[in-house]
Amino acid sequence: MAEIGIGILGGGYMGKAHSVAMAAVGAVFNTALRPRLEMICASSPESAERYRAAYGFARATNDWRALVNDPKVGAIVIATPQSTHREIAEAAFALGKPVLCEKPMGADLADAEAMVQAAEASGVPNMVGYNYIRTPASQYARKLIADGVIGDVTAFRGEHTEDFMADPSAPATWRTQGMANGTMGDLAPHMINGALALIGPIESLIADVETVHKIRPGGEVTNDDHAQMMCRFKNGVMGQMFFSRVATGRKMGYAYEVTGTKGAIKFDQEDQNVIWLYKMDDAEAERGFRKVLTGPAHPDYEPFCQGPGHGTGYQDQIIIEARDFLHAIHSGQPVWPTFRDGLDVARVVDTALTSAEKRSWLNVPLRG
Repeated sequence: MAEIGIGILGGGYMGKAHSVAMAAVGAVFNTALRPRLEMICASSPESAERYRAAYGFARATNDWRALVNDPKVGAIVIATPQSTHREIAEAAFALGKPVLCEKPMGADLADAEAMVQAAEASGVPNMVGYNYIRTPASQYARKLIADGVIGDVTAFRGEHTEDFMADPSAPATWRTQGMANGTMGDLAPHMINGALALIGPIESLIADVETVHKIRPGGEVTNDDHAQMMCRFKNGVMGQMFFSRVATGRKMGYAYEVTGTKGAIKFDQEDQNVIWLYKMDDAEAERGFRKVLTGPAHPDYEPFCQGPGHGTGYQDQIIIEARDFLHAIHSGQPVWPTFRDGLDVARVVDTALTSAEKRSWLNVPLRG
Protein backbone atom coordinates (compact mmCIF):
# COMPACT_ATOMS: atom_id res chain seq x y z
CA MET A 1 0.00 0.00 0.00
CA ALA A 2 1.42 3.38 -1.06
CA GLU A 3 2.34 6.00 1.54
CA ILE A 4 2.79 9.76 1.35
CA GLY A 5 4.50 12.01 3.86
CA ILE A 6 2.24 14.80 5.08
CA GLY A 7 3.51 18.18 6.22
CA ILE A 8 1.10 20.42 8.13
CA LEU A 9 1.76 24.10 8.66
CA GLY A 10 0.08 25.32 11.83
CA GLY A 11 -0.63 23.30 14.94
CA GLY A 12 -3.53 25.19 16.49
CA TYR A 13 -7.28 24.76 15.97
CA MET A 14 -7.22 23.67 12.32
CA GLY A 15 -3.72 22.23 12.45
CA LYS A 16 -4.91 19.79 15.10
CA ALA A 17 -8.07 18.96 13.10
CA HIS A 18 -6.05 18.14 9.98
CA SER A 19 -3.49 16.16 11.96
CA VAL A 20 -6.19 14.00 13.54
CA ALA A 21 -7.88 13.59 10.17
CA MET A 22 -4.71 12.41 8.47
CA ALA A 23 -4.06 9.96 11.30
CA ALA A 24 -7.58 8.49 11.05
CA VAL A 25 -8.55 8.69 7.37
CA GLY A 26 -6.86 5.44 6.29
CA ALA A 27 -8.76 3.41 8.86
CA VAL A 28 -12.10 5.16 8.27
CA PHE A 29 -12.11 5.03 4.47
CA ASN A 30 -9.50 2.35 3.71
CA THR A 31 -7.77 4.78 1.36
CA ALA A 32 -5.49 3.44 -1.34
CA LEU A 33 -2.94 6.11 -0.43
CA ARG A 34 -2.03 6.17 3.26
CA PRO A 35 -0.77 9.40 4.88
CA ARG A 36 2.29 9.40 7.11
CA LEU A 37 2.57 12.24 9.63
CA GLU A 38 6.02 13.41 8.59
CA MET A 39 6.47 16.98 9.81
CA ILE A 40 4.57 19.78 11.54
CA CYS A 41 5.48 23.46 11.60
CA ALA A 42 4.57 26.06 14.23
CA SER A 43 5.70 29.56 15.15
CA SER A 44 8.38 28.52 17.66
CA PRO A 45 10.58 25.44 18.17
CA GLU A 46 8.87 24.82 21.51
CA SER A 47 5.30 24.87 20.18
CA ALA A 48 6.29 22.84 17.12
CA GLU A 49 7.81 20.12 19.33
CA ARG A 50 4.75 20.20 21.58
CA TYR A 51 2.45 19.64 18.60
CA ARG A 52 4.74 16.93 17.21
CA ALA A 53 4.55 14.94 20.41
CA ALA A 54 0.81 15.46 20.84
CA TYR A 55 -0.24 14.58 17.28
CA GLY A 56 2.31 11.90 16.44
CA PHE A 57 4.49 13.53 13.77
CA ALA A 58 7.97 12.22 13.09
CA ARG A 59 9.58 15.66 13.10
CA ALA A 60 8.89 19.32 13.89
CA THR A 61 10.17 22.71 12.73
CA ASN A 62 9.43 26.40 13.12
CA ASP A 63 10.60 27.15 9.56
CA TRP A 64 7.87 26.63 6.96
CA ARG A 65 10.44 26.60 4.17
CA ALA A 66 12.22 23.65 5.78
CA LEU A 67 8.93 21.72 5.83
CA VAL A 68 7.96 22.55 2.24
CA ASN A 69 11.40 21.70 0.90
CA ASP A 70 11.85 18.49 2.88
CA PRO A 71 12.09 15.50 0.46
CA LYS A 72 10.12 13.26 2.82
CA VAL A 73 7.14 15.63 2.74
CA GLY A 74 5.08 14.72 -0.31
CA ALA A 75 1.97 16.84 0.29
CA ILE A 76 1.26 20.06 2.16
CA VAL A 77 -1.65 21.15 4.37
CA ILE A 78 -1.77 24.89 5.05
CA ALA A 79 -3.51 25.79 8.32
CA THR A 80 -1.84 29.12 9.04
CA PRO A 81 -3.25 32.70 8.92
CA GLN A 82 -4.60 33.85 5.54
CA SER A 83 -1.79 36.31 4.94
CA THR A 84 0.73 33.44 4.75
CA HIS A 85 -1.17 31.15 2.38
CA ARG A 86 0.04 32.50 -0.96
CA GLU A 87 3.79 32.34 -0.32
CA ILE A 88 3.60 28.82 1.12
CA ALA A 89 1.38 27.50 -1.67
CA GLU A 90 3.53 29.00 -4.42
CA ALA A 91 6.65 27.43 -2.91
CA ALA A 92 4.98 24.02 -2.67
CA PHE A 93 3.65 24.13 -6.23
CA ALA A 94 7.09 25.12 -7.53
CA LEU A 95 8.31 21.80 -6.13
CA GLY A 96 5.38 19.87 -7.59
CA LYS A 97 3.80 19.12 -4.20
CA PRO A 98 -0.01 18.88 -3.80
CA VAL A 99 -1.61 21.44 -1.48
CA LEU A 100 -4.72 21.44 0.70
CA CYS A 101 -5.19 25.03 1.87
CA GLU A 102 -7.58 26.20 4.54
CA LYS A 103 -10.12 28.81 3.52
CA PRO A 104 -9.97 31.56 2.51
CA MET A 105 -7.21 30.99 -0.01
CA GLY A 106 -5.37 34.22 0.71
CA ALA A 107 -5.60 37.67 2.19
CA ASP A 108 -7.40 39.10 -0.84
CA LEU A 109 -8.47 38.48 -4.43
CA ALA A 110 -4.98 39.10 -5.79
CA ASP A 111 -3.61 36.33 -3.56
CA ALA A 112 -6.34 33.93 -4.71
CA GLU A 113 -5.70 34.67 -8.38
CA ALA A 114 -1.95 34.17 -7.98
CA MET A 115 -2.49 30.90 -6.11
CA VAL A 116 -4.74 29.53 -8.86
CA GLN A 117 -2.16 30.49 -11.47
CA ALA A 118 0.57 28.69 -9.53
CA ALA A 119 -1.61 25.64 -8.91
CA GLU A 120 -2.65 25.22 -12.54
CA ALA A 121 0.85 25.87 -13.85
CA SER A 122 2.16 23.08 -11.63
CA GLY A 123 -0.51 20.60 -12.68
CA VAL A 124 -0.57 19.00 -9.22
CA PRO A 125 -3.68 18.34 -7.08
CA ASN A 126 -5.00 21.25 -5.05
CA MET A 127 -7.98 21.73 -2.73
CA VAL A 128 -9.49 24.38 -0.48
CA GLY A 129 -10.75 23.43 2.98
CA TYR A 130 -14.49 24.03 2.85
CA ASN A 131 -15.56 21.37 5.31
CA TYR A 132 -19.14 22.24 6.30
CA ILE A 133 -20.65 21.43 2.92
CA ARG A 134 -19.19 17.92 3.34
CA THR A 135 -21.56 16.79 6.10
CA PRO A 136 -23.66 13.78 5.06
CA ALA A 137 -26.75 16.01 5.50
CA SER A 138 -25.54 18.79 3.19
CA GLN A 139 -24.25 16.27 0.64
CA TYR A 140 -27.75 14.77 0.69
CA ALA A 141 -29.30 18.22 0.27
CA ARG A 142 -27.15 18.76 -2.85
CA LYS A 143 -28.40 15.44 -4.23
CA LEU A 144 -32.04 16.26 -3.51
CA ILE A 145 -31.68 19.56 -5.36
CA ALA A 146 -29.78 18.04 -8.29
CA ASP A 147 -32.34 15.22 -8.60
CA GLY A 148 -35.18 17.73 -8.78
CA VAL A 149 -36.93 16.42 -5.65
CA ILE A 150 -37.96 19.96 -4.66
CA GLY A 151 -38.56 21.02 -8.26
CA ASP A 152 -37.04 24.14 -9.78
CA VAL A 153 -35.27 26.20 -7.14
CA THR A 154 -36.81 29.65 -6.73
CA ALA A 155 -35.06 31.10 -3.67
CA PHE A 156 -32.05 30.62 -1.38
CA ARG A 157 -31.44 32.04 2.07
CA GLY A 158 -28.21 31.33 3.93
CA GLU A 159 -26.26 32.51 6.94
CA HIS A 160 -23.05 31.91 8.80
CA THR A 161 -23.51 33.37 12.25
CA GLU A 162 -21.47 32.96 15.42
CA ASP A 163 -21.03 34.97 18.62
CA PHE A 164 -17.35 34.62 19.49
CA MET A 165 -16.94 38.42 19.25
CA ALA A 166 -20.37 39.41 20.59
CA ASP A 167 -19.02 40.66 23.92
CA PRO A 168 -17.90 44.29 23.42
CA SER A 169 -15.41 43.88 26.26
CA ALA A 170 -13.57 41.10 24.42
CA PRO A 171 -10.07 42.45 23.64
CA ALA A 172 -8.75 43.41 20.23
CA THR A 173 -6.73 40.58 18.64
CA TRP A 174 -5.42 39.62 15.22
CA ARG A 175 -9.02 38.72 14.36
CA THR A 176 -10.04 42.38 14.65
CA GLN A 177 -7.29 43.61 12.31
CA GLY A 178 -7.46 43.60 8.49
CA MET A 179 -10.37 42.72 6.22
CA ALA A 180 -9.02 39.21 5.59
CA ASN A 181 -9.74 38.42 9.26
CA GLY A 182 -13.15 40.10 9.42
CA THR A 183 -16.52 38.45 8.96
CA MET A 184 -16.50 38.76 5.15
CA GLY A 185 -13.01 37.31 5.05
CA ASP A 186 -13.43 34.62 7.70
CA LEU A 187 -17.04 33.39 7.99
CA ALA A 188 -18.75 34.50 4.78
CA PRO A 189 -16.62 32.31 2.48
CA HIS A 190 -18.09 29.13 4.02
CA MET A 191 -21.71 30.04 3.25
CA ILE A 192 -20.83 31.56 -0.13
CA ASN A 193 -19.13 28.29 -1.02
CA GLY A 194 -22.22 26.44 0.20
CA ALA A 195 -24.49 28.62 -1.93
CA LEU A 196 -22.35 28.03 -5.02
CA ALA A 197 -22.41 24.28 -4.36
CA LEU A 198 -26.17 24.11 -3.79
CA ILE A 199 -27.46 26.67 -6.32
CA GLY A 200 -24.67 27.61 -8.74
CA PRO A 201 -22.67 30.72 -9.73
CA ILE A 202 -23.69 34.15 -8.41
CA GLU A 203 -24.19 36.66 -11.23
CA SER A 204 -24.83 39.92 -9.35
CA LEU A 205 -25.14 41.21 -5.79
CA ILE A 206 -25.50 44.14 -3.45
CA ALA A 207 -23.93 44.05 0.01
CA ASP A 208 -23.56 46.02 3.22
CA VAL A 209 -20.98 45.57 5.97
CA GLU A 210 -20.74 47.02 9.47
CA THR A 211 -18.37 47.15 12.40
CA VAL A 212 -20.61 46.97 15.47
CA HIS A 213 -17.92 47.33 18.14
CA LYS A 214 -15.46 49.83 16.67
CA ILE A 215 -13.26 50.07 19.75
CA ARG A 216 -12.26 47.12 21.93
CA PRO A 217 -9.92 46.91 24.89
CA GLY A 218 -6.47 47.18 23.40
CA GLY A 219 -7.26 48.99 20.18
CA GLU A 220 -9.41 49.97 17.24
CA VAL A 221 -11.23 47.33 15.15
CA THR A 222 -10.31 47.62 11.47
CA ASN A 223 -12.62 44.99 9.97
CA ASP A 224 -16.30 44.05 9.86
CA ASP A 225 -18.44 42.35 12.51
CA HIS A 226 -21.38 41.48 10.29
CA ALA A 227 -22.56 41.79 6.70
CA GLN A 228 -25.60 41.14 4.55
CA MET A 229 -25.94 40.41 0.87
CA MET A 230 -28.73 40.10 -1.68
CA CYS A 231 -27.82 38.28 -4.86
CA ARG A 232 -29.10 36.88 -8.12
CA PHE A 233 -27.69 33.54 -9.22
CA LYS A 234 -26.81 32.88 -12.85
CA ASN A 235 -29.75 30.48 -13.16
CA GLY A 236 -32.14 33.26 -12.08
CA VAL A 237 -32.63 32.17 -8.46
CA MET A 238 -33.01 35.00 -5.93
CA GLY A 239 -30.79 34.81 -2.86
CA GLN A 240 -29.94 36.51 0.40
CA MET A 241 -27.19 35.84 2.93
CA PHE A 242 -26.19 37.16 6.35
CA PHE A 243 -22.85 36.73 8.10
CA SER A 244 -21.93 37.69 11.67
CA ARG A 245 -19.41 37.08 14.44
CA VAL A 246 -21.52 39.08 16.90
CA ALA A 247 -24.78 37.10 16.57
CA THR A 248 -25.48 36.64 20.28
CA GLY A 249 -26.47 33.03 21.02
CA ARG A 250 -25.33 31.55 17.71
CA LYS A 251 -22.43 29.12 18.02
CA MET A 252 -22.27 27.45 14.59
CA GLY A 253 -25.02 29.10 12.58
CA TYR A 254 -24.13 27.70 9.17
CA ALA A 255 -27.73 27.43 8.01
CA TYR A 256 -29.70 27.60 4.79
CA GLU A 257 -33.17 27.27 3.31
CA VAL A 258 -33.76 26.29 -0.30
CA THR A 259 -37.24 26.82 -1.74
CA GLY A 260 -38.42 25.02 -4.86
CA THR A 261 -41.58 24.63 -6.91
CA LYS A 262 -42.24 21.16 -5.46
CA GLY A 263 -40.77 21.43 -1.99
CA ALA A 264 -38.16 22.95 0.28
CA ILE A 265 -35.10 22.06 2.38
CA LYS A 266 -33.87 23.51 5.68
CA PHE A 267 -30.54 22.83 7.39
CA ASP A 268 -28.70 24.18 10.45
CA GLN A 269 -25.14 23.12 11.29
CA GLU A 270 -25.93 23.30 15.01
CA ASP A 271 -28.00 20.18 14.34
CA GLN A 272 -25.77 18.84 11.61
CA ASN A 273 -27.23 15.35 11.37
CA VAL A 274 -30.70 16.53 10.35
CA ILE A 275 -32.25 17.74 7.10
CA TRP A 276 -35.76 19.17 7.14
CA LEU A 277 -37.58 18.25 3.92
CA TYR A 278 -40.96 19.50 2.69
CA LYS A 279 -42.65 17.86 -0.30
CA MET A 280 -45.79 19.32 -1.86
CA ASP A 281 -46.93 15.94 -3.16
CA ASP A 282 -47.42 14.57 0.37
CA ALA A 283 -50.99 14.00 1.47
CA GLU A 284 -52.51 17.26 2.63
CA ALA A 285 -53.06 15.99 6.17
CA GLU A 286 -49.36 15.09 6.43
CA ARG A 287 -47.91 18.00 4.51
CA GLY A 288 -45.18 19.74 6.51
CA PHE A 289 -41.44 19.71 7.07
CA ARG A 290 -40.29 16.21 8.00
CA LYS A 291 -37.16 15.57 10.05
CA VAL A 292 -34.74 13.33 8.17
CA LEU A 293 -32.02 11.87 10.40
CA THR A 294 -28.83 11.00 8.58
CA GLY A 295 -27.70 7.40 8.53
CA PRO A 296 -25.85 4.82 6.42
CA ALA A 297 -28.08 5.60 3.41
CA HIS A 298 -26.65 9.12 3.20
CA PRO A 299 -23.30 10.12 1.61
CA ASP A 300 -20.12 9.40 3.60
CA TYR A 301 -21.97 8.37 6.77
CA GLU A 302 -21.49 4.59 6.96
CA PRO A 303 -17.66 4.64 7.19
CA PHE A 304 -18.05 6.39 10.55
CA CYS A 305 -21.05 4.58 12.00
CA GLN A 306 -23.52 1.86 10.97
CA GLY A 307 -26.31 3.16 13.21
CA PRO A 308 -28.87 5.60 11.75
CA GLY A 309 -29.29 8.72 13.84
CA HIS A 310 -26.09 8.18 15.82
CA GLY A 311 -24.55 11.09 13.94
CA THR A 312 -21.26 12.44 12.68
CA GLY A 313 -19.34 15.42 14.06
CA TYR A 314 -17.06 18.30 13.11
CA GLN A 315 -13.88 16.20 13.02
CA ASP A 316 -15.55 13.77 10.63
CA GLN A 317 -15.98 16.56 8.07
CA ILE A 318 -12.21 17.07 8.10
CA ILE A 319 -11.64 13.32 7.69
CA ILE A 320 -13.90 13.33 4.61
CA GLU A 321 -11.86 16.26 3.33
CA ALA A 322 -8.62 14.33 3.90
CA ARG A 323 -10.08 11.36 1.98
CA ASP A 324 -10.88 13.64 -0.95
CA PHE A 325 -7.39 15.16 -0.94
CA LEU A 326 -5.71 11.75 -0.90
CA HIS A 327 -8.00 10.56 -3.69
CA ALA A 328 -7.04 13.58 -5.81
CA ILE A 329 -3.35 12.80 -5.30
CA HIS A 330 -3.72 9.06 -5.93
CA SER A 331 -5.99 9.38 -8.98
CA GLY A 332 -4.46 12.50 -10.47
CA GLN A 333 -8.00 13.84 -10.96
CA PRO A 334 -9.22 17.12 -9.45
CA VAL A 335 -11.63 16.87 -6.54
CA TRP A 336 -14.00 19.72 -5.66
CA PRO A 337 -13.36 22.31 -4.34
CA THR A 338 -10.12 23.08 -6.15
CA PHE A 339 -8.23 26.36 -5.95
CA ARG A 340 -10.27 27.60 -8.91
CA ASP A 341 -13.44 26.87 -6.96
CA GLY A 342 -11.91 28.84 -4.09
CA LEU A 343 -11.26 31.71 -6.49
CA ASP A 344 -14.99 31.77 -7.30
CA VAL A 345 -15.65 32.44 -3.61
CA ALA A 346 -12.93 35.10 -3.44
CA ARG A 347 -14.49 36.94 -6.37
CA VAL A 348 -17.87 37.04 -4.64
CA VAL A 349 -16.28 38.34 -1.41
CA ASP A 350 -14.30 40.99 -3.28
CA THR A 351 -17.38 42.11 -5.23
CA ALA A 352 -19.42 42.27 -2.02
CA LEU A 353 -16.86 44.51 -0.31
CA THR A 354 -16.75 46.80 -3.34
CA SER A 355 -20.55 46.86 -3.46
CA ALA A 356 -20.72 47.87 0.19
CA GLU A 357 -18.30 50.71 -0.47
CA LYS A 358 -20.17 51.91 -3.58
CA ARG A 359 -23.62 51.09 -2.15
CA SER A 360 -24.81 49.63 -5.45
CA TRP A 361 -25.54 46.39 -7.30
CA LEU A 362 -22.49 44.93 -9.06
CA ASN A 363 -21.89 42.02 -11.43
CA VAL A 364 -19.64 39.24 -10.16
CA PRO A 365 -16.83 38.27 -12.55
CA LEU A 366 -17.60 34.70 -13.66
CA ARG A 367 -15.25 32.06 -14.99
CA GLY A 368 -14.27 32.46 -18.62
